[in-house]
Amino acid sequence: MIPATLRLTLIIAVLCYFIVILYLLKQKALNLKYTLLWLVAGAVMGVLVMVPELLVAIIHVFGIQDNMNGLFIFAIGFIIMILLSLTSIVSRQNRKIRTLTQELSILDKRVRELEERQKERRAE
Repeated sequence: MIPATLRLTLIIAVLCYFIVILYLLKQKALNLKYTLLWLVAGAVMGVLVMVPELLVAIIHVFGIQDNMNGLFIFAIGFIIMILLSLTSIVSRQNRKIRTLTQELSILDKRVRELEERQKERRAE
């Protein structure tokens, strides 16, 4: 299994990970709804560090022979899930920005038209 020094190092690393996530949340560098994804990732890492036998059992359920291969497969899968989540967030933000830009352009056009009408009324 995992040597005690490596397990202790991994526990400290996971705790530092949580501290960084909570610090970024406190500094408002991360939104609360997106922080949940990173907290779940940290919780999964914490559980796997505390109970490494769980990872071995899960890997063997999927029929993967080598533990490291299984770990890499799950890590890549988790990274793909995070990328998909972040891509959907970026897509939503892109749509919102496009809509806001269009609304701003329409409002700007209306303001210019009103200013022109007001100048015409003053000129009369």
